[in-house]
Amino acid sequence: MKNQKSFNSLLILLLLALSIGCSKFRALERSEDWRLKYEAGLNYFKEKDYYHTAILFEQILPIVRGLPEGEKVEFYLAYCQYYQKTYLLASNQFKVFYETYGRSQSAEEAYFMYAYSLYVASPDAQLDQKSSIEAMGAMQTFLNQFPGSQFSDKATEVVANCQEKLERKEYDNAIQYLKMRYYQASIVAFNNFKKTFPDSKYLEELTYLKVVAEFKFAQQSIPSKQLDRYISTVEFYRELVDGYPTSSFLKEAERMYTTCLNQINFIKSKIKNS
Repeated sequence: MKNQKSFNSLLILLLLALSIGCSKFRALERSEDWRLKYEAGLNYFKEKDYYHTAILFEQILPIVRGLPEGEKVEFYLAYCQYYQKTYLLASNQFKVFYETYGRSQSAEEAYFMYAYSLYVASPDAQLDQKSSIEAMGAMQTFLNQFPGSQFSDKATEVVANCQEKLERKEYDNAIQYLKMRYYQASIVAFNNFKKTFPDSKYLEELTYLKVVAEFKFAQQSIPSKQLDRYISTVEFYRELVDGYPTSSFLKEAERMYTTCLNQINFIKSKIKNS
């Protein structure tokens, strides 16, 4: 019973504190003194109350734009959006800040955060990677424009991560063609992938899957097309052996290679005797 009374008392005190806090903020909102709102916004930001900071700073932004305080208001507003996880809005706000205050001490950080916000907003590799491409381009521009920046290591990491997501997206697309039995399309996709990502960790597997795709394509082809396609499978097999002589895929690839040689000899013999 005593504990219940103590809990009720604490709850009442908490509600009173919240009520007083809300009343105080409403008074700030209604105030016509932008300096009062500016100082209160800075305090809210310091306390990591980005919601109330944003409300006050958005109110006074038209007034302080062009004043010394305007730079800090716009910069903090961008961070408020970032911390509230509205990343695309934050990215745009950081970009606007950089374009408006290009000589500011915060300009470098703003450009980095513009690119970084785009990166954070980008989806998983399975989804459209337009924002990843944009983030990678923006971050590469940052690295070129601010060599030796304190953000360089993080920026380099972002570029690498975006590259990996784009690789994974293209890899998944190529594999999907094979799963759908679009064998010609999958081979084209595998070749395009190699051109785009010549150092990818997926190249060994995709080189093997080219053998698989061409082998299956040959099997399902009409008789007049099979010889050329079995020969292509053999060529793809040799590409795998030359490029990856210790590959774990060689055993299965060799089985297809042997079948192809047998089929090539059989078709040639059939043609000779016809």
